[in-house]
Amino acid sequence: MAGCLGLEGYRVLVTASSAGIGLGVVEVLAENGARVVVNGRGGDRLRRAVESLRGRGLQAWGVAADLSKPGEASRLVREAARILGGLDGLVYVPPPPPAGRFEDLTPGDWEVSARLLVHSAVEAVREALPHLEASGRGAIVFITSIAAWEAEVSIASSSVLRPSLHGLTQTLARELGPRGVRVNAVVPGYILTDRLRALAARRASERGTSTEEELRLLGGKAPLGRVGEPREVGWAVAFLLSPRASYITGAALPVDGGLHRRTP
Repeated sequence: MAGCLGLEGYRVLVTASSAGIGLGVVEVLAENGARVVVNGRGGDRLRRAVESLRGRGLQAWGVAADLSKPGEASRLVREAARILGGLDGLVYVPPPPPAGRFEDLTPGDWEVSARLLVHSAVEAVREALPHLEASGRGAIVFITSIAAWEAEVSIASSSVLRPSLHGLTQTLARELGPRGVRVNAVVPGYILTDRLRALAARRASERGTSTEEELRLLGGKAPLGRVGEPREVGWAVAFLLSPRASYITGAALPVDGGLHRRTP
């Protein structure tokens, strides 16, 4: 099922990838010939994701790790590198931080959010870097959010902390470029995940509408008139990891149907 991106044999770890955007990324990478480690906190969802991929003849392995806990990101990278025999790519998909307005969030919520959106990302990169340098084709992609460019009050911690991933992208692109490692970000808009459905359900409860109606309203904000699919984010990530993007680093690529009118 290998495609035209030149990803055959690439060894890639995708964090938080047993569902949602992360799983969409894994599917596209594996369908294009990459060997992929899938990550989740464990349990049936991670097992089912890996079994589904393998049932289609794709190369996937599962590693359980809870990225809200110190040290787990490093352990995850070490295990992924052991399974794959090294790493050519790291895709850091942050697990969803606690949702809510500023006044709804506790100090503990903020600590968890900082761990998921900043500390574990840094931890994963530090552990992966020797493998990515040794690869000769190493690349990192961070999944951020349009909330990093335009705050959304219903996900306050995400709006505050996700810009850090953009800063990390720019910093690492400059520092690691001379060492042969490219670093980019993908910036999803409204993507149809369990997280988006939960947010739509909350709005529906507040407004006396339905979840599906709220999803239609959210999708209608974008010029393309719909919410996106996780695999559409996956294609953007696959391109940025691939040799087809060999002269791209430090970029933040929106996958939002034209929702955000931000100029470079």
